[in-house]
Amino acid sequence: MTQPRQLRVALLQMHIEAGYPEQNFSKLAAMLEEAAAHPQKPDVLVFPEMWNTGYALTEINELADREGERTRAFVADFARKHRINVIAGSIAESKEGGVFNTIYAFDREGNPIGQYSKIHLFRLMDEEKYLAAGDKPGSAVIEGEQAGMMICYDIRFPELARKLALDGAKLLFVPAEWPHPRLHHWRTLLMARAIENQMYVIACNRSGTSGNTSFFGHSMVIDPWGEIVAEAGEEETILYADIDLSLVDSVRGKIPVFEDRRPSLYK
Repeated sequence: MTQPRQLRVALLQMHIEAGYPEQNFSKLAAMLEEAAAHPQKPDVLVFPEMWNTGYALTEINELADREGERTRAFVADFARKHRINVIAGSIAESKEGGVFNTIYAFDREGNPIGQYSKIHLFRLMDEEKYLAAGDKPGSAVIEGEQAGMMICYDIRFPELARKLALDGAKLLFVPAEWPHPRLHHWRTLLMARAIENQMYVIACNRSGTSGNTSFFGHSMVIDPWGEIVAEAGEEETILYADIDLSLVDSVRGKIPVFEDRRPSLYK
């Protein structure tokens, strides 16, 4: 019989002030301390997409965190102090080659354990005009378990999620800034990625309004059956959920999707 492997996750569904990194760092710091002080301390914290700058794309070269230095130091210190794993959402990060939309992940000791720069740039928000695309999938090992990382628009590309699952991912972390009116797409795509890959999907969206765009929150944790474990509303909040990673093994054992694949016919 498979032994339960429990993790408590906390998703920081925050409002982001586009173009004001100092305000966003202050907001995030307050939410981090609130989550760390929870009576049931989380094992993993997750932030939204582009939380440091928001989509202030016309100013992104000036606002982006150079080599991610400030973010990496800030988050590593928090992770080490509170002994919590952190999937640090994504930030606008400037480095050689342009400005990237990048996730950094840290373990309980504050050690970097993975990073990922968004592969698929969203033309509807002009990302391709201001941001550079990543060129490889992202993964991290959380408490001994393989996890994949995707960002927002990436969830419309099932090939990427399937690759991460085939590489061993049992968890998929998805920071996002996903706006109205596409709530149905958000919920459906996340559940599909969980069902077809038989893994947990942990998706942290932002809340609030930026310019003429309204973001609906609805951060979610979905289990390998596609059942919603926890879902936030539209307000700024911290969403907590308990997950049991032994369920991934159980579901994959009952419906052997990966063994039944016929990749030679998919080309």
